[in-house]
Amino acid sequence: MSVDTQQAPPELPDEELATLDAHWRAANYLSVGQIYLMANPLLTEPLRPEHVKPRLLGHWGTSPGLNLVHTHLNRVIKARDLDALCIWGPGHGGPAVLANSWLEGSYTETYPDITRDADGMARLFRQFSFPGGVPSHVAPETPGSVHEGGELGYSLSHAYGAAFDHPGLVVACVIGDGEAETGPLAASWHSNKFLDPVNDGAVLPILHLNGYKIANPTVLARLPEDELDELLRGYGHDPVHVTGDDPAAVHRAMARAMDTCLDRIAAIQRAARQDGAGDRPRWPMIVLRTPKGWTGPAEVDGLPVENTWRAHQVPLAAVRTNPQHLRQLEEWLRSYRPEELFDATGAPRPAVLAAVPEGPRRLGATPFANGGLLLRELPLPPLETYAVAVDKPGASTHEPTRVLGDLLADVMAATADRRDFRLVGPDETASNRLQAVYTASGKAWQERTLPVDEDLDRHGRVMEILSEHTCQGWLEGYLLTGRHGLFSCYEAFVHIVDSMVNQHVKWLRVTRRLPWRAPIASLNYLLTSHVWRQDHNGFSHQDPGFVDHILNKSPEAVRVYLPPDANTLLSVADHALRSRDYVNVIVAGKQPCFDWLTMEQARVHCARGAGIWDWAGTEDGTREPDVVLACAGDVPTLEVLAAAQLIRRHLPELAVRVVNVVDIARLLPSGEHPHGMSDFEYDGLFTADKPVIFAYHGYPWLIHRLAYRRTGHGHLHVRGYKEIGTTTTPFDMVLGNDLDRYRLVMDVIDRVPGLAVRAAAVRQRMEDTRLRHHDWIRAHGVDLPEVADWSWDG
Repeated sequence: MSVDTQQAPPELPDEELATLDAHWRAANYLSVGQIYLMANPLLTEPLRPEHVKPRLLGHWGTSPGLNLVHTHLNRVIKARDLDALCIWGPGHGGPAVLANSWLEGSYTETYPDITRDADGMARLFRQFSFPGGVPSHVAPETPGSVHEGGELGYSLSHAYGAAFDHPGLVVACVIGDGEAETGPLAASWHSNKFLDPVNDGAVLPILHLNGYKIANPTVLARLPEDELDELLRGYGHDPVHVTGDDPAAVHRAMARAMDTCLDRIAAIQRAARQDGAGDRPRWPMIVLRTPKGWTGPAEVDGLPVENTWRAHQVPLAAVRTNPQHLRQLEEWLRSYRPEELFDATGAPRPAVLAAVPEGPRRLGATPFANGGLLLRELPLPPLETYAVAVDKPGASTHEPTRVLGDLLADVMAATADRRDFRLVGPDETASNRLQAVYTASGKAWQERTLPVDEDLDRHGRVMEILSEHTCQGWLEGYLLTGRHGLFSCYEAFVHIVDSMVNQHVKWLRVTRRLPWRAPIASLNYLLTSHVWRQDHNGFSHQDPGFVDHILNKSPEAVRVYLPPDANTLLSVADHALRSRDYVNVIVAGKQPCFDWLTMEQARVHCARGAGIWDWAGTEDGTREPDVVLACAGDVPTLEVLAAAQLIRRHLPELAVRVVNVVDIARLLPSGEHPHGMSDFEYDGLFTADKPVIFAYHGYPWLIHRLAYRRTGHGHLHVRGYKEIGTTTTPFDMVLGNDLDRYRLVMDVIDRVPGLAVRAAAVRQRMEDTRLRHHDWIRAHGVDLPEVADWSWDG
């Protein structure tokens, strides 16, 4: 056993050590009980097979280490009167966090039927990983949690997100050594280069090296200690080591390590806040080496278990059928001496709770883990301040995201004192035309700066790191602890966080059903530099499929918007930033785009989600349209209006309806999504039997999937991205994917009954024009003037 210290705090007194050990043993006992028992919680009678659950689920291996951390966090929180939060990276260690929440009383306060007595203990045990009970992870149902951890890699970025702009908060983060092998975790070590010791709280990483994953050793646990130190110091940390398997020695070492790290954190913050120190500090962290499955069975069936990968889940798997396993389980449980830990009623004895803090200082009761309790309304200014003037549709152009950037700059300025809004993105704020925010806040940066650098700011709230995983984790942690934000990203590369957003949506879906969880600000994505205007970067940057991914998720939690111009983007963004408990995906262009709607029209259209643009079509109201031209997305909208203009010129007798869709979920039936349309509404908008030519921003089959139950689905023909892309011109992109205006006119001729013969000459002219554009682009490298200089003359 060893501990590294600098000016180490005093030794832990024997009396305090005894209370800490009692708490740790109690938590271990409760952890084992949750995995195995459904009756006889206090072992008041010999253990029998019927006391054991028929299906044994859960993870023991990490639990004793998590219990040790929780026990020692209790001590320092109480002694120092800290606001603290803990992120439990080894999320499979759910039994440990549930056990500690029950011991401190926060679990009973949240779930009054799980009382702190023998009956409540029995219910605590039975519900764990049991049908109708609670998950085996540190899940949304767990008081004090903001991080599930079932999918590894995100704990440290969540911890930093929680610490940003919470200057009085200490966020402990337990990182499992399996998790430490993931790419997202490896990138998130660099978050300390963005943590402002003046305005932010502190993160205390605790790297728990118990040596094994499910079936293999872990990389970091096998590194020589000096090599591991070099790695962690290279990341900018000052590691303090705690190593051992003797409980008394480890308790003493862990107490010294906690005090050492918190003293250093306090000194760093004091130097920055009072003395004006400006250099990036080297933050402390703990490296904790204890055996996997510590205090569990040493051997089972002649094979080593403790301190091996066999301790990962359920060390004794046949307790109901194997008397030897049953005997070992009872010996294991009694080794914690439960009669010393719980009184005759099953309540924890005073010595067990001696180091437990009170009220909201308890880790299971901290309001920082129920961020909606801390959330304030975002001060959003009136949209008229930023709206672009539209005297008539298509008469002017603006870059939509640049217009939005002015609004975001004012939101950043309005939150300068309260510091509860952040903009995150992977090195793309200016590329995405949002650089107006730099007038209100620079980019967070704690490293050295050079004369050529621009907009770097030690106290900035614009966050840029070229790791989408880290951006996502920061923002999730920030939102879950009661703040607001926006994630701006290139459309093609937001897929990097597909799996992370899965977990966040699942979290939101569960918390919506927990009345004690207050709603949090929505996770808002702005996806720009999108597929149709990545002609300069080429095929690798062209992928609009994130929308498909999101719409597979829980309908009550996901929203997707495709605003066609600047004013509709303002309206959608305003709605998203005001919303709660959603994942909002906004896809908008950054290149010059025609202005179609006034601010008032944009508000109405966005509230409707999908509607007829009567000024764009040729309906006269006396009969049904012959064809519906539908569009969703800025470039598809342009191509549909250009097609409508061609039809007006070449086929003036045709009654054309133009429908624009902003809220893509409107296409779903009302019973499948809260924003869905009834069949009556859908048929009124798109008709039940007329051809619908739908120009869509993304993959065309998504529209078919959303509308497959509709009466008129057989008449629906969708054009979109077909994985045809390269470095080329903007119009060549739509041409290659058959989304261009000429192709849309050909689709109308092909699908309106009787037009194929009557308008054969028009169709031929459209096809010839497509070929002419194709050849011109390859000869001159730019689009033909009739496209490049096109304007709406409806």
